[in-house]
Amino acid sequence: MRKSTFLFAFLVLSFLVSCDKESPQGPEYLNPLTQSPTGFPSIPWPEDNAFSEARWKLGKKLFFDPVLSKNKDVSCSSCHHPNLGFSDSLSTSPGTLQRPGTRNSPSLANVAFQPYYLREGSVPTLEMQVLVPIQEHNEFDHNIVDIADSLNQIALYVQMSQEAYNRTPDAFVITRALACFQRTLVSGNSKYDLFLRGKKTLSESELRGKEIFFSSRSQCSSCHGGFNFTSYEIENNGLYLNYADIGRARFTFLDSDIGKFKIPSLRNVEFTSPYMHDGSLQNLDEVIEHYSRGGKGHPNQSSKITALHFSEQEKADLIAFLKSLSDMHFLTNPAFRN
Repeated sequence: MRKSTFLFAFLVLSFLVSCDKESPQGPEYLNPLTQSPTGFPSIPWPEDNAFSEARWKLGKKLFFDPVLSKNKDVSCSSCHHPNLGFSDSLSTSPGTLQRPGTRNSPSLANVAFQPYYLREGSVPTLEMQVLVPIQEHNEFDHNIVDIADSLNQIALYVQMSQEAYNRTPDAFVITRALACFQRTLVSGNSKYDLFLRGKKTLSESELRGKEIFFSSRSQCSSCHGGFNFTSYEIENNGLYLNYADIGRARFTFLDSDIGKFKIPSLRNVEFTSPYMHDGSLQNLDEVIEHYSRGGKGHPNQSSKITALHFSEQEKADLIAFLKSLSDMHFLTNPAFRN
């Protein structure tokens, strides 16, 4: 996105933060939607957007509603499918009027725990993030003020907005409700998680892949470590020598940031293909082969990316371990479906 996109988003949010500060407390906090799995931190709820079931229901309805797009033809869920870990199966997802997308849609699983948003990490809050796809020409191509006007003509949205935030639909309500829903998209019950809790066993291949993944030789876990299998750092992984999408440099205008993107989580990676910021690697075999070869050698390539020369058995074992990070409960949870 152009720098003007981010300036607009920041200006809109500077207005919104002065609004309603109500933070409901009560039985909603016992809701399973707000409980983190074992080994996870608590979901970070902002003071002005604490969880309530009314807010969650409104956010869910907005997430699946094409009303957010100018031509009422795409929604958030058009690019973030629940059964695909809230990612997409396309290299780049088309926007309104089938305009070609520019980046691969990332998974929204555990988005609550991210320190910043977009592939280049240029947006600081989940509430602010939604303003970018709303106004982008190749995504929703809309204006949040116009969206609010449309919602105010729909009695159900007016009612739900009053119940959730004690106000009629406006930019504050739209951004907060969507963020409330997305913060509950927590995935932490994969086979590997259950293995750590002593409730599942891993196969011999999965165990060998685990040893490779966490080894000092591969250093996979130096970028994909922690409970969410990501350090959230913004790095160049040597995908290209010349980048059509210059990554974080689009935001900072620094040559040293060319080709740098936020390191994604590996949770549910089995279901989030194709991979990389542009969806250029179609399957996990291609991903493992890329790292086995050590990248293309771009000047900004991370020093952690070196040739590993994995054997065919090691590649198969690594993929077996990565598939153990699939959380079928999350992928099939009816609470997250339309």
